[in-house]
Amino acid sequence: MKPVTSAAAELLRETTELYAGDHTALSMLEAYSCRLQEPLRVAVAGMAKAGKSTLLNAIIGEEIAATDAGECTKVVTWYRHGHVPKLTLHPVEGQPRELPIRRREGHLVLTLDGHRPEEVKHLVVDWPSPALKNLTLIDTPGLASLAESVSARSENSMAPDDAPSDADAIIYLMRHLHSSDVKFLEALQDPKRRFSGAVSSLVVLSRVDEIGAGRIESLVSAGRIADRYRQDKKLRRLSLGIIPVAGLLAQTARTLRQSEYVALAELAKVDRSARERTLLSTDIFLASKNPSTVNEEMRTCLVNRFGIFGIRLAVVLIQSGSNDATTLAQELARRSGLDELLDLLQGQFQARAAELKIRSVIMGVDQLLKDRPRPGAERVSPMLERLLSASHEPRELRLLMRLRSGAATLPREFAPEAEQLLGGSGTSVSKRLGLPEEAYQSEIEEAALAAVKRWRTLSEHPLSDRAVIDVCRTIVRTCEGIIEDLQSTADQR
Repeated sequence: MKPVTSAAAELLRETTELYAGDHTALSMLEAYSCRLQEPLRVAVAGMAKAGKSTLLNAIIGEEIAATDAGECTKVVTWYRHGHVPKLTLHPVEGQPRELPIRRREGHLVLTLDGHRPEEVKHLVVDWPSPALKNLTLIDTPGLASLAESVSARSENSMAPDDAPSDADAIIYLMRHLHSSDVKFLEALQDPKRRFSGAVSSLVVLSRVDEIGAGRIESLVSAGRIADRYRQDKKLRRLSLGIIPVAGLLAQTARTLRQSEYVALAELAKVDRSARERTLLSTDIFLASKNPSTVNEEMRTCLVNRFGIFGIRLAVVLIQSGSNDATTLAQELARRSGLDELLDLLQGQFQARAAELKIRSVIMGVDQLLKDRPRPGAERVSPMLERLLSASHEPRELRLLMRLRSGAATLPREFAPEAEQLLGGSGTSVSKRLGLPEEAYQSEIEEAALAAVKRWRTLSEHPLSDRAVIDVCRTIVRTCEGIIEDLQSTADQR
């Protein structure tokens, strides 16, 4: 990967020399160069009220994203790592300006300091969170908002017509599968757009604790719905994965307070039948005096932070052995779906971070050469072509999506292995080859060589057509890359 990254940096240096004196082009190239060095950018998107900011808080592990309906939810907001908290407003016109940081009851308070939302390009929040060291998160206004300008800001950030997307990847939230959800995800891959295919997506079935009136079985029901969506050919083509997540529960799990645990433990001591009556609804729970050790203020806090579903689940987990706040928080995070999301985020996005960023650079430079042709471009174009041919993972991603949608065909018995080798279940070598994480290098090399042999044999079969042969060649190149990396590691020892 390092040689490919170095080649991308060299391409940018050569292109910068080519466009000396063209301030517009130089500004674009400088942005691409910075992007190559920065953490991966992941946008959190979806329709209004899908739970985007709540999920973002859960990923960060702090309540810093605005979850109310204030003016800041109408603008794009970037959350990136910084050694000290800082809030910067980037206007559509004029220079960025730093705004004061304010907190209220533990929550970060964002304001536009007198600016109208339409005057703001985006806000940037620098925050000293370990979760942001390798990941910049972009919170976007709700799509299909009643205010067209609000929705347009989101769409222009993630799918602009004149530049690569601000995001390298997208976590897309939906409460139910709606035609507008599919329409937006398709727009990211629309071949008519100049920058189509620039963004990879994960789909989150959000607010799943609200399924089934907040019963404990809600997460099980949500899992079945997600399984059904995973079989949808359109979604399989447009997304690298579909995960059900209870966002509020995930956020609370990551920010659980000792006082909340103590109150929940008191509830767990109440007789079962009495407790079930108390937790029939939010109104009954708030009005109840059982147990008397949980006062009205704490009940309101629990409802706001957990929801009635989260309270029910937390009590059951305490009774099942979660006997301290840390253990309860870990189990709530697992049950909420957050752990699975973070694993998929790591396995599908962060493991591909360099390639995802390089893809944006390639597309940006390619379009710059077309839009603003200049004498001497002939020395840059071959570099661009070499980088395109050396970047194998974009081909993997495209092929994976085509296989999932049925656009690329294979003999049925080969399709599951093809998806696995292309990183459909994760990009680690063990996940690709279906081996345990602790597999020896000799086992990995043997499995990779066997895969090369199988897929070469299929490509050479007299009944294999050109489409199958192309699929086989891509998969063989993937396996050969694994072997090359193993041998390179061995040589360095």
